[in-house]
Amino acid sequence: MIVPSLEAKLIQKEFHDPVTIQVLKDINFKIDKGEFVSLTGKSGCGKSTLLYILSTMDTDYSGELFIDGISMKNKTENELARVRNEKIGFVFQFHYLLNEFSVLKNVMLPGLKLNKFSEQEIEHRAMEKLRILGIEKEALKLPNQLSGGQKQRVAIARSLINDPLILMGDEPTGNLDKKNSIVVFDIFKELAHSFKQTLLIVTHDQEFAANCDRIIEMEDGKIISA
Repeated sequence: MIVPSLEAKLIQKEFHDPVTIQVLKDINFKIDKGEFVSLTGKSGCGKSTLLYILSTMDTDYSGELFIDGISMKNKTENELARVRNEKIGFVFQFHYLLNEFSVLKNVMLPGLKLNKFSEQEIEHRAMEKLRILGIEKEALKLPNQLSGGQKQRVAIARSLINDPLILMGDEPTGNLDKKNSIVVFDIFKELAHSFKQTLLIVTHDQEFAANCDRIIEMEDGKIISA
């Protein structure tokens, strides 16, 4: 039996401030290995709240989340941190690179934190990711010497350093111009189709979403199509 990379079962979320508001209602879907999926919907529909739960950062919800077939229920914060480091890569709208470190070191940082391989091996893997993304020549530069599109590619390389099961993005092309948005989209597509990387990307960009393998559309805290 093929185990989905990620599965949400009847996930519900409420905010209590000061009255109770239900922000997510009966969220059900699964994403298979190597699928490139976009999560879309109007602002305020619950996309980012859902992504926060799916990434194990928010544990205050009802229902169940499975990552690689394993339930995230009743896991300690340390166990969830390990899941995040090992199984999930993140790409945000802003790249969050550290200007005091080289591009190479920025990519290495999550690998050093996980401490699964030697520093030499992590460096080798980081160069490999930069090569896949076509920016290995920038490895020894500082992030502030790069263009916006190059910085986002470095952020993608960093998200891949621990070979995550699933790559999650929150508007990763939101700060990019049209040309760089297409470059990033093509990188994601290549990762999914050539490297069997699972991707779940929150986006407002309808053209980006339309070219993914599948669109999960949200409205008022519910999934209206998947």
